[in-house]
Amino acid sequence: MIHLEKRALFCLFSITFALSCQNQKNTMVKIDAPHAKKVGKELEKHGDVRIDNYYWMNDREDAEVISYLDAENKYYNDLTAHTKDFQDSLFSEMKSRIKEDDSSVPYKQNGYWYLRRFETGKEYPIYSRKKESESAPEEVMFDGNQMAKDHEYFQLGGISVSPNNTLASFAVDTVSRRQYYIQIKNLKTGEVYSDKIENTTGGSVWADDNKTLFYTKKDPVTLRSDKVYKHILGTPASEDELIFHEKDETFYAFVYKSKSKKYLIIGSTSTLTSEYQILKADNPNGKFKMFNPRERGVEYGIYHYADKFYVHTNKDGATNFKMMVTDENNTESKHWQEFIPHNENVLIEDIDIFKDYYVISERENGLNKLKIIRWDGFDNYFLPFDNETYTAYTSTNVDFDTKILRYGYNSMTSPSSIIDFNMETKEKTIKKEQEVLGGKFSKENYKSKRVWATAADGIKVPISMVYHKDTKLDGSSPLLQYAYGSYGNTIDPYFSSVRLSLLDRGFIYAIAHIRGGQYLGREWYETGKMFQKRNTFTDFIDCSKFLIQEKYTSSEHLYASGGSAGGLLMGAIVNMAPELYNGVIAAVPFVDVVTTMLDDSIPLTTGEYDEWGNPNNKDSYDYMKSYSPYDNVVKQEYPNMYVSTGLHDSQVQYWEPAKWVAKLREYKTDDNLLFLDTNMEAGHGGASGRFEALKEVAKEYAFIIDLEGKMD
Repeated sequence: MIHLEKRALFCLFSITFALSCQNQKNTMVKIDAPHAKKVGKELEKHGDVRIDNYYWMNDREDAEVISYLDAENKYYNDLTAHTKDFQDSLFSEMKSRIKEDDSSVPYKQNGYWYLRRFETGKEYPIYSRKKESESAPEEVMFDGNQMAKDHEYFQLGGISVSPNNTLASFAVDTVSRRQYYIQIKNLKTGEVYSDKIENTTGGSVWADDNKTLFYTKKDPVTLRSDKVYKHILGTPASEDELIFHEKDETFYAFVYKSKSKKYLIIGSTSTLTSEYQILKADNPNGKFKMFNPRERGVEYGIYHYADKFYVHTNKDGATNFKMMVTDENNTESKHWQEFIPHNENVLIEDIDIFKDYYVISERENGLNKLKIIRWDGFDNYFLPFDNETYTAYTSTNVDFDTKILRYGYNSMTSPSSIIDFNMETKEKTIKKEQEVLGGKFSKENYKSKRVWATAADGIKVPISMVYHKDTKLDGSSPLLQYAYGSYGNTIDPYFSSVRLSLLDRGFIYAIAHIRGGQYLGREWYETGKMFQKRNTFTDFIDCSKFLIQEKYTSSEHLYASGGSAGGLLMGAIVNMAPELYNGVIAAVPFVDVVTTMLDDSIPLTTGEYDEWGNPNNKDSYDYMKSYSPYDNVVKQEYPNMYVSTGLHDSQVQYWEPAKWVAKLREYKTDDNLLFLDTNMEAGHGGASGRFEALKEVAKEYAFIIDLEGKMD
């Protein structure tokens, strides 16, 4: 971070200190909020003129901007000083449930068992391996704690081991803008080579010669991953060969290796369209061959096995996707043959291929299903799951020649388990079950259920919820309603030991499976994007009304939470139905939709035209403007609100929530709390380190628990 002197503070805003009592649940000293200066900027498009009084905030190098963010932080810290001890207590409480010396379940690949583990009192993982046997001596590959010691922020990723098990490429981000540099380490000697590749996505993949590395670079301004390069070990990165340049600004490029290890694969994807190129991994100097040219609206993914490719696609109107198959030498779509047909009631999400079996990950009526099928057709069955608030998924399955399927399972009341399932004998072995420490947790103390709200257009919207068995369901209990609702990302019902800090204080926690995700299939996503985006917001509001009507809570005790695109959701609902909520948590919220989507220099903009629309087109501009939270702030009462952001956020720029809060302060007619909390070191994902992130959760929880008067 660039440290700037705080200057020109009084030309920016005024802060007056006056002692008074705040007429809320807690009596506290009132401190008037910062008032940002207004510098009107006309923004004209399609003959429509918007006046943005806070546009000046979009320069993180400007000392006035830093001063404003610092002042907002001070205001937040001053008004929540009475909660600081409670935040610390919450942090300790949440941390105490987590096993500090934890480790992943080892998996075997190419003669080594790989695992990730943590040590007591340390923030970052240690990556290690053991040769041939799990009882063999441990070889530490990377110690994140040592690597992070000189950095405020640290993220290690993209570890890729060469076929001869000697070298590992790895990626590091120390700024939190998801711009990684790649280096190479000799795992035998411990030497980190001088090769250093800047501004990458972090991912890389080795060719079979153990010296050629393929990786993807980002545009330095938009951060779009657009170029795939080839690096030869020991040569300067400046000499790396450009293999592929994705020139369409709505597409992202990436490179990976097939599970079979036979092919290197370059992918290009947009919201609606996919394209792949393939090259045999033993021929790194060859030319990538087009698998099937992009066709707008056709999405596909490819899986290699034996002499065939299996294709997961929505081709020919297969909204919920189908599986097709083609010979590896004839990959154009005209050669594709149907393997698993489309089913309008079942979303096909993925396939895992083994020597004797394949496993289809499906979603039906919102529920995860794992279907196991023998290639010879002699067996075909689903893994049994016995409730409606669970998450099941295939885990790390890198070996072809095995009868063991590794999968994960958890529910809103049951901690996460990693299970090895013998597909032949149907025996299962629980390899690991998440430990909830402290001696107080028992799954029998909690209840979960799935209920269905009716949206304004008659559509049934599912809600998964969990609560302590002693919590009253008479309308008097506080309830935190969470949702995301964009990009087709589904928030499945899941277990959280951190969430127990709410449940044990009488909160109900509810996940609203609103349109914009894929919980009820691909159509659920399609009807929550573009010109149907408002369904996402009205679904959430209708779920809130349902929860109040059914006496799970009341508007005096209902809280809403969402982050990033879910923060857009929060911004929309407080404009549309502020009276329903006592408090709202908006994390890194995407709230200035029109201005951001008109600025193609901002990361993510061009690649998301098919998600939100392109406001350079008037119809998209008008629709976007109709819901954009920043453009629809009006003079009305708003709920208590806690808004968080990161100065270095590459996904949602910090100035969006900063401008939004400033405008809310100008327009709102109530005395409710409004906080902007900016992490001056972090980006979109918040603080690095497994426990540091809990401090941010403690802030959010303390905010709503304090509003409920439950800090005792």
